[in-house]
Amino acid sequence: MTFLCISFYFKGTAFLEACAAAGNEVYLLTNKSLESKPWPWASIQDTFYLEDDENTPQNFEEMRKGVAWLLREKKIDRIVALDDFDVEKAAYLREEFRIPGMGQTTARYFRDKLAMRMKAQEAGIPVPPFAALFNNDEINHFANTVAPPWVVKPRAEASATGIQKVHNIDDLWVAIHGLGEKRHNYLVEQFLPGDVYHVDVISYQNELVFCQASKYLNTPFEVAHGGGIFRSQTVPYDGVEDEALRKLTNQVMKAFGMQFSASHTEYIRSHADGHFYFLETSSRVGGAHLAEMVEYASGINLWAEWARLESAMAREEEYELPTVRKEHAGILISLARFENPDTSSFQDPEIVWRIDKPHHVGFIVKSTDRDRVTELLDQYAERVFNEFHASAPAPDKPTD
Repeated sequence: MTFLCISFYFKGTAFLEACAAAGNEVYLLTNKSLESKPWPWASIQDTFYLEDDENTPQNFEEMRKGVAWLLREKKIDRIVALDDFDVEKAAYLREEFRIPGMGQTTARYFRDKLAMRMKAQEAGIPVPPFAALFNNDEINHFANTVAPPWVVKPRAEASATGIQKVHNIDDLWVAIHGLGEKRHNYLVEQFLPGDVYHVDVISYQNELVFCQASKYLNTPFEVAHGGGIFRSQTVPYDGVEDEALRKLTNQVMKAFGMQFSASHTEYIRSHADGHFYFLETSSRVGGAHLAEMVEYASGINLWAEWARLESAMAREEEYELPTVRKEHAGILISLARFENPDTSSFQDPEIVWRIDKPHHVGFIVKSTDRDRVTELLDQYAERVFNEFHASAPAPDKPTD
């Protein structure tokens, strides 16, 4: 089978390798600026480039022409988007060339934060109060009936990029007017203080065959806007959180029409009422090295299993998930004020991974004892803050 994989960030190398190892021909469409990255070239049949990653009509037309040219000699069986920002590209190409997989309507639910909130609400899934920024009267009604603070957030960005927090109606309108003609690309939502969770899933035949729930110890918003240290760890297995999040994620995937894929979904558990509320989802593997954390806890490499799943579906074969472990893992990542920080003083045997990136400090720790993971993450957060930590303004566009 022939796979066209789209990734305009340098990620998904394990997917590309596993897809090729399954006997498929793999083509890569990526950004020209990533040409020198260490892609697994031995696994890639050919590579195609665009000059930028924007989802513009011009770029869609260039992709259309390029794929039409490729199809003259090669049948493409599947198109896979490896990053959030590639979901629209892949859906457009599938629709244009009638290639099986998620089309543009379903893709909206995994990319457009307004569409996913409306769909979740329609399905009876709890969401924080929200409103589109289309109509002035609806915005004023929201502001007059929903208690602040509120967040104005882009419909199509990832993580906490581009989010503004406001505390009254005057500041809300200042933020909206500042968006100019782009305001329709944003929504406003009540800011709910609470704990944020992520659920990393593999779906097959409309069912969750793998589901790992974890909790951010610092919310992505706090990290992006407050210069905090990014931390997450797995939740207790078969506990209240695990069961509630599994049930909610199953509802979300069924409501959104997910048939098969990896996905990464986030929820907030409100401090006020203790209930879980849906925040957002995506049809890809989670970023920020969360996939590595999940693998150390479960033994499941999400990228490789996603590739095996896609290959099985393309071949109309049965997919079987490998045996899943139930250990505990946690991750800590921080910007560092040194280009190549020396972390050799961190020597606990639970450390199974260290980040290799300039101006970053990061670890994954693993143990059968969840309390030990929590203890290490707390200790490391204090040490990293005192010895290495640096902060930077929230980016206009996400990095991974």
